[in-house]
Amino acid sequence: MDTIVRTTQQAGAAVRRYRRLLRLTQNALGQKAHARQATISKLEAGEPATQLRILMDVLVALDLELVVQPRSKASVSEIEDNF
Repeated sequence: MDTIVRTTQQAGAAVRRYRRLLRLTQNALGQKAHARQATISKLEAGEPATQLRILMDVLVALDLELVVQPRSKASVSEIEDNF
């Protein structure tokens, strides 16, 4: 399933959704990504200060990848309906 992300909050919601699909706790995901549970919580909350390295480590731990492509014509509200 593709997930469009344009904001830090949407990125956090996507990480949370996939973590829950895999039935992982924030602590378990943190262990897989070599990060603290508090860091995972901040990422899922969409905290803008999260380092790109943390996001990439979490994506690897969830067996996900980042794809950069031209922006779709969907509005932010249409995208947020997916969350």
